Amino acid sequence: MAGEVPSSKPGQKPAAKTGETAAVTPQAPMTPGAALSLVLRTGAIILIVDRATKWWVVDVMDLGNRLVIEVMPPYLTFVMAWNRGINFGLFAGDEPALRWGLVALAVIVSAAITRWVTRRGERSMVLAAGIVAGGALGNAWDRVQYGAVADFLNMSCCGIDNPYAFNVADVAIFAGAMFLAWRA
Repeated sequence: MAGEVPSSKPGQKPAAKTGETAAVTPQAPMTPGAALSLVLRTGAIILIVDRATKWWVVDVMDLGNRLVIEVMPPYLTFVMAWNRGINFGLFAGDEPALRWGLVALAVIVSAAITRWVTRRGERSMVLAAGIVAGGALGNAWDRVQYGAVADFLNMSCCGIDNPYAFNVADVAIFAGAMFLAWRA
């Protein structure tokens, strides 16, 4: 036929005509084992990045004692903040039950999200679940090690003075959860 590009293999559909876009076929769902493996690998990467940044900034740069390091003020400042609650310090307290309850919650939510996405098998959701789980477990690690989450990133801009600090795990939890909510 005029305008068609011949197939390279017998029985293969001809390629799209010049100027046309080929249809994208949906990717087959991942097997539960492959999905679990991807969640674990993605979560491990996020956990390692989170732990490495906290170690570097809090211990090596000594933010724990210096309390403030101006990197690119006001756009980026490292400010030591120990968060004993959840986002924005909500429900903060020094009670051991709260601390261990939040550790347990991070583990339970990570497991539940992992189970949910491994059953669906959608690759993008599996990656997002790994990102959320890695972030949640990074903050849980802080609670076990320090009794609070080590927050240190502070970003302000354009006359808006941000009083809050956050960390890599917080970014991962937020980004992954937003993606999961969007795709669910």
